[in-house]
Amino acid sequence: MRRLCVCRPSEARRTGLPAQVVDRRGVPGCFANIMDVPCAARPVLHIVLIGFHHKKGSQVEFAYPPLLPALPPEWQALPHLALPDGAHNYQEDCVYFHLPPRTGHKGTVFGVACYQQIDTQKLKVRGADVTRGTVQKSIALLSCLPLYGFLQAKLQMITQVFFQEKDFSHMDMLKELFEQLNTSLASAHLNPSFMYVGLSARKLLLHFGHMTLMLFKLVLLEKRVLFFLTPVHSLVGTVMALLSLFPGMIEHGLEECMTFRPHGESLDEVPVSLHSWDSGLCSHQTAVQRLLHTHSMDPYDISYHISSVADGSDKDSRIARLPQSSAQLHAGVMKGTDRIDIAGLAVDSFPVVVQPFADFEDDQERLASNPLSGLKEDVYGMPLAIFTKGYACLPYLSLQQHILLGETSLRGFVVGATNFLFRRQKHLTDVAVDVESCQLEFHDDSLSTLLELTTADLRFISFLVQHVGEAAEGDIASTSWEGSEDWLRAQFRLYLLSLLTTTLESDNEVLLSDYGSAFVQAWQNTHNYRVWNIAKRTALHGIQAGHPFQGHYSVADVKLRLAHSMQRSESGRKLGSAIAHTSRSVMQTGRAVGHSVGGVLSGASTTFSSLLSYIISSSGPCLPQLPDDDS
Repeated sequence: MRRLCVCRPSEARRTGLPAQVVDRRGVPGCFANIMDVPCAARPVLHIVLIGFHHKKGSQVEFAYPPLLPALPPEWQALPHLALPDGAHNYQEDCVYFHLPPRTGHKGTVFGVACYQQIDTQKLKVRGADVTRGTVQKSIALLSCLPLYGFLQAKLQMITQVFFQEKDFSHMDMLKELFEQLNTSLASAHLNPSFMYVGLSARKLLLHFGHMTLMLFKLVLLEKRVLFFLTPVHSLVGTVMALLSLFPGMIEHGLEECMTFRPHGESLDEVPVSLHSWDSGLCSHQTAVQRLLHTHSMDPYDISYHISSVADGSDKDSRIARLPQSSAQLHAGVMKGTDRIDIAGLAVDSFPVVVQPFADFEDDQERLASNPLSGLKEDVYGMPLAIFTKGYACLPYLSLQQHILLGETSLRGFVVGATNFLFRRQKHLTDVAVDVESCQLEFHDDSLSTLLELTTADLRFISFLVQHVGEAAEGDIASTSWEGSEDWLRAQFRLYLLSLLTTTLESDNEVLLSDYGSAFVQAWQNTHNYRVWNIAKRTALHGIQAGHPFQGHYSVADVKLRLAHSMQRSESGRKLGSAIAHTSRSVMQTGRAVGHSVGGVLSGASTTFSSLLSYIISSSGPCLPQLPDDDS
């Protein structure tokens, strides 16, 4: 059995792996300089104070820079996102959420909010509108950078201080936080790993066990997925930790996750219209102008692209105005011809960002815009264009937004909810994930079959569970590379790159079967795979085709299959409980009947205990724990 795992670049020479698979932080496909983004001048857009009014409900009380007297139409849900459903049940909590761009802008707005409640009697200044026994307030930061945990840490501190004042009329500290954050983010050379603060892939793996890989493959299929859990911070942390397993997704892959197509446009085709080309090429006019100035490029009438999208000019005439290489690319996509070397075009037409590696400071990995998806991607095509063209990501969805699940302009979504009413709308989702019980409730029976893990998949995910579990038990996660957050994400990066390489070997059914032939076939029909497959990916020549854990069957594989089956099914969990109770009963009976018979029974008990312990360690914490023999 071949165990091919991602390693540091220093180990690449010894293992034969390409060093580009992982950088020195283990963070795939990210900016070396976080400020190489269009919103570099002011990463934090607004700081907002939301309160709960006993008659009007959640409402914005203060915003800086001002958003009042009326919120933008696109942000009407902001008060309900910052003060989630059931917030009154918790003394304090935090939430991540996404907002669509305002009219005339582009890119997802990333929101982080921290809320608390305080007894009315403790307030130094009590307004006339305070009529309830407690007062709820939430402070939210709206940013164009996905700095979830980083901003949360700042917000938690300022929220504590704000409530300790016991006087909510002082807004100076909120303005100061806004200015300080923009000053530091706009001037400092931030480590890209800051985008992963608070997104624990290790906790996700240790909680879901084998099912982590099923969730990973589920996102690839672009289905309608609902995550359910309370409190809300655990919910949004789970959703974003899962997405952080996808190379480059947090840094670049969510820019279009809140941009829905207008009604009436086709959602089933690869986005090859010139509107898609223009939006990807000219996503931000000021950014393009800065690029032209920096790289001395020929603008070839950039303004024409922007104006033609607005006035709906004839498509063919607009293609003719593109430079030769661009027109060739567009024509090739429209006709479905051979793959186009997008990377080759992008080098001459788009900004290049340097990403250093651990032992190769002079090595560079290029990030360039893909005109088909509008996302920045690395030489492997990461991140995949999953959350684009009508596939949405909402880590938290308020009850007031429930209508979005039935929106015809959405072809799918990954959303999180705390209100049980969402789970009752089964016709609006393909699968509901109960995070607390680690259960997937399929509303499409065929989807369960597609996500069934193969033997090679089970070897892979069990290998990860074992090493991450050992690192957690030994408390060495902060010092050891193996079993760390970066190591874990690097393993999923290799898994995905190996899967992509294998799909190019379409005539080798044996290699594809290790990933699940039905799954691969379904994935190849998705939007994200078709966009990826259009371009030539010469960098993948360094990635070996085939599953990283392919090999012959063994007795260990039987144990893995049993562990996985027991974790997934209700009957399996009942069997686990039965084994646990039987083990305890046998042990107690052995003590009662004496040494001769007791020795035999004790051996049987040991066998049961060993089997259950193996199943629990391989599958995660969602199975019943082994009972105490003394209980």
